[in-house]
Amino acid sequence: MNAVVWETSLPGIHFLNRGKVRDIYDVGNRLLIVATDRLSAFDVVLPTPIPDKGRVLTQLSLFWFNLLRDVIPNHVLTATDFPPELAAYRAQLDGRAMLCQRTKPLPIECVVRGYLSGSGWKDYRAAGKVCGIALPAGLRESERLPEAIFTPATKAAAGHDENISFDEAASRIGGELAERVRTISLEIYRRAAAYAEPRGIIVADTKFEFGLDGDQLIWIDEALTPDSSRFWPADGYQPGRAQPSFDKQYVRDYLERIGWNKQPPGPKLPPDVVAATRAKYREAHRKLTGHELR
Repeated sequence: MNAVVWETSLPGIHFLNRGKVRDIYDVGNRLLIVATDRLSAFDVVLPTPIPDKGRVLTQLSLFWFNLLRDVIPNHVLTATDFPPELAAYRAQLDGRAMLCQRTKPLPIECVVRGYLSGSGWKDYRAAGKVCGIALPAGLRESERLPEAIFTPATKAAAGHDENISFDEAASRIGGELAERVRTISLEIYRRAAAYAEPRGIIVADTKFEFGLDGDQLIWIDEALTPDSSRFWPADGYQPGRAQPSFDKQYVRDYLERIGWNKQPPGPKLPPDVVAATRAKYREAHRKLTGHELR
């Protein structure tokens, strides 16, 4: 098993930010983005890492960025050819780091939903709409939508992102740019979902982030991972109920079972929950890429 990385330490490299999962550094005015093995649940980072999780997130992102590079440029410069000053940190970076172009991130999350689940299902039950988009009556939980919908959200520094209407997104980034990210997000989702389903995974929904380099729109952050998407096994799909998923489902189920109050600090995870979660992340990688995580 490769090294488990809970938190990176790169003395001499300019540290910028530590998110729930990623550590970000400035390397020659480029961004070094390192996906750790941290896991958050209910917006709390748990004290127990999931081995290989960061490597799955990085390797899957690289896979999708490459597969869909003709749709839109992405921010990855290299994931292997790092500058000499990073050589001493190979154990922390191997398979989980990307050297990326700097951009000005857009202040919205670009969410695409192809199925009715999560907060979308809650909104639909309450009002028959998702982010202001009216949907046909009588849809069931997890049902495939007549066509995928673009449902933007805020980018919360802490806590939950909040769903917003397209008009609200346009007021934040401008109407023309909002139209561009909607069109591109729907195209990425359409192609990714069509690729994934015959390989055994339904992409129920996913979120993208974009940035600007001057006037050029760039796909940034991560791409269609179990952390940014809702992946369901295609062979067991049955609308009318919640679906099993390729992510932190075992963790959420365990935390609900023990009655955790969902306030920090989070509880430690038992070995069986860690092992089952690790296996699900690796399985998603294998099904989508066609090979085991290296």
